[in-house]
Amino acid sequence: MIIYNTLTRRKELLKTIEDGKVRIYVCGPTVYNYIHIGNARPLVVFDTLRKYLIYRGYQVKYVQNFTDVDDKIINRAKEEGITAPEVSEKYIKEYFDDAKALNVMKADVHPKVSETIPEIIEFVQTLIDKGFAYEADGDVYFSTRKFPDYGKLSNKNVDDLLAGARIAVGEVKKDPLDFALWKARKEESEIAWESPWGMGRPGWHIECSTMAKKHLGLTIDIHGGGQDLEFPHHENEIAQSECCNGCKFSNYWMHNAYITTNKIKMSKSEGNFFTVRDIRQKYDGEEIRFFLLSGQYRNPIDFSDDLMQQSRSSLDRMRNCKADLEHMKQNGAEGDMTPEEEEAVKAFDEYRNKFISAMDDDLNTADGISAVFELITFINSQLKGGATKAFAEHALSALMEFCDVLGLLQQSKDDGIDPEIQALIDERQAARKAKNFTRADEIRDLLKAQGITLKDTPQGVQVIK
Repeated sequence: MIIYNTLTRRKELLKTIEDGKVRIYVCGPTVYNYIHIGNARPLVVFDTLRKYLIYRGYQVKYVQNFTDVDDKIINRAKEEGITAPEVSEKYIKEYFDDAKALNVMKADVHPKVSETIPEIIEFVQTLIDKGFAYEADGDVYFSTRKFPDYGKLSNKNVDDLLAGARIAVGEVKKDPLDFALWKARKEESEIAWESPWGMGRPGWHIECSTMAKKHLGLTIDIHGGGQDLEFPHHENEIAQSECCNGCKFSNYWMHNAYITTNKIKMSKSEGNFFTVRDIRQKYDGEEIRFFLLSGQYRNPIDFSDDLMQQSRSSLDRMRNCKADLEHMKQNGAEGDMTPEEEEAVKAFDEYRNKFISAMDDDLNTADGISAVFELITFINSQLKGGATKAFAEHALSALMEFCDVLGLLQQSKDDGIDPEIQALIDERQAARKAKNFTRADEIRDLLKAQGITLKDTPQGVQVIK
């Protein structure tokens, strides 16, 4: 597999530290609100990467954190009149609800900052002992200039950064470029922990470095996240991790591009901010996932109702193919496949190779989805006039092989049919048999108005909900 490495600005062959094993760390959300569609993109992209690597035979250890200690959480706690831990637990629960709707697997480990405080304090103390950090009035800062490679990920020059750097009111750092590893408590009501520097809490950047080290080791294979985290968050992670551990932090860095609205980056300040929970009022989670995978992850995608409708239509085509195959698997001809069907099954390898080739090329899900639709077109051409159960089973297996990797077609709708609906279906069949096509059409239209489509096939009526 070839991966675009942000660190080197080129595509590179994936070579893991241990053969057949991949260690991945992905930055998770700060849990003070529902996740928005921009948060959902890395969630879905790196879940797909994980699924694909497993499909290709790798043993994957996947870690995605929750930042449950942050100024935004403290402020939300004040607004809602509850504690900071209550805020974070509330929105972690809501996160898992959205993630499940998006067909995102739970990580192998979901570490929380609040559960990693001893390791964070030890990490910060090591940086102080090695001369890379200093304490000032209960705060601890990282001495950025002492890391010669600072800026290597984001390709930024330290002198250029200095021109725009400022020391905020209340900060006592020695250099405008230095960043906080530990923050002294400002108010008694703030969540805080005892440390060698007094009561306080971790800075943002130190959290991920510590959690990655704790759960994946000193050097990891892949670190992922959104493009907005490249600087300063990931740049600072590299600096503090490599100074503390004395070795390379991550071999590959992957960043997904922004989601825009009318070509403008999505943000609360622009008023073009949409939560996944809001979007789910109109579109289901799989439709949102399809939209997020419809473009290659390093390209921006523009969120709009038109594109979501296109995603729905495309996913419906996938769903219809699956439903047709499931129907044929139950009602198709018994016995062995025909010679033509046996040749068709052999042709599935062509579409498998196209899918793998696309996904091997820096997780190109757009081309991967195209390969799936080529397979669907081929399958549909084979189903004209009916098929054997055996062929339908092979075709369904091929379709789901690719869709399992993409995390699509995972949610089965309720197959149970209401007795009143079934009575109408039976009445329509009787009307057709009696050549009373007017009544049969009336029933068909009545059911369609209720979201139920009847498809007449040589193998019997197929109910599509």
